[in-house]
Amino acid sequence: MVICIFGDSITWGAFDYKNGGWVGRLRNYFEEKDEEIEIYNLGIAGNKTRDLLARFENEVKVRKVDVIVFAIGINDVNKKEIEFKENVEKLYKKATKYSTKIIFIGLTRVDERKTKVLSFFAGKKYTNSRIEKLDEVIKDFCQKMDLKYIEVGDLIEKGDLVDGLHPNSKGHEKMYERIKSEFEEYLKIEM
Repeated sequence: MVICIFGDSITWGAFDYKNGGWVGRLRNYFEEKDEEIEIYNLGIAGNKTRDLLARFENEVKVRKVDVIVFAIGINDVNKKEIEFKENVEKLYKKATKYSTKIIFIGLTRVDERKTKVLSFFAGKKYTNSRIEKLDEVIKDFCQKMDLKYIEVGDLIEKGDLVDGLHPNSKGHEKMYERIKSEFEEYLKIEM
């Protein structure tokens, strides 16, 4: 089984140098279990849904994918919800050409005290109220389309964030534990 996980720097595993973030942990877990599951981490730092739309088909068509996972959206904080919703719908539509097994991961929350002052975040409004609205768009879409949605917004606390936005190793571990549990349940049903 081939699983492609698309996303941004949180998906990529930024700031979790030893374990490669939640995706790296998930890949290691399945490899250690000797499962015949290949996981491709296709997270790119800074990616928004628009960026993923541009690269998605080139990335997915070179792999014989069984499950497609989208873990993206936090960098879309400056987008209008309608545009974000349209991009989520377009991603789903493109994904259905390659698989019927599609999962969306929810959005983590931030420490606004840090995201407001760091120059790295200049021009973006990483606020929890904004992120919650985008997360609701994803959740509603998944409910409407009867897709698997994995909630992570309740997991990450301020102490689990390196710079206010990116989870540290402890934060990635929390995400991994939740996502692994949900994946195993989903894969049992789908296999």
